[in-house]
Amino acid sequence: MIAIIKYNAGNIRSVQNAISRLGYESIITDDLEEIQQADKVIFPGVGEASSAMKYLKDKGLDRILISLKQPVLGICLGLQLMCKSSEEGNTKCLGIFNAETKKFPPLKKVPHMGWNNFSTIKESKITESINVNDDVYYVHGYYAELSEDTVATCNYIELFSTVMQRDNFYAMQFHPEKSASIGEKLLKNFLEL
Repeated sequence: MIAIIKYNAGNIRSVQNAISRLGYESIITDDLEEIQQADKVIFPGVGEASSAMKYLKDKGLDRILISLKQPVLGICLGLQLMCKSSEEGNTKCLGIFNAETKKFPPLKKVPHMGWNNFSTIKESKITESINVNDDVYYVHGYYAELSEDTVATCNYIELFSTVMQRDNFYAMQFHPEKSASIGEKLLKNFLEL
């Protein structure tokens, strides 16, 4: 079973629908035991960092998330909350990835919204069969800086981490559930880990 974490952030149903289209069953839950027993955990989200972290802490989800041993996938806000901290609301985050989440400078239209391709991709099971010219769909005003956990980058104003991995933790800044066949392939790569 795949657990999709419910934590007061948007975009959860569209992730569940994308997983269903790939032939997998999932539950949306904030129950600690269900999350711990799941085969895979997805940590999606559209929202604001400080209020999302408050909900995670209030429910004890912050401690559970960092202790999970099965594959975990953060999506959009999920990736940002897996970093050390976020400039959004000056928020201390989960600290899974050794990176800070920063606000895009207003040199171009912010948020970064629409299709954009990868700039670089390192070899990883999560990016298998994905190329630098592949486009994925973004909606975000904050980004994770480059770090040793960066697997793929994108360029918008500057290079940022768009796919990250540390041990069993994976994350994508873009929305794979809205990224057509490329997003479907990336989700499938995660679900087949």
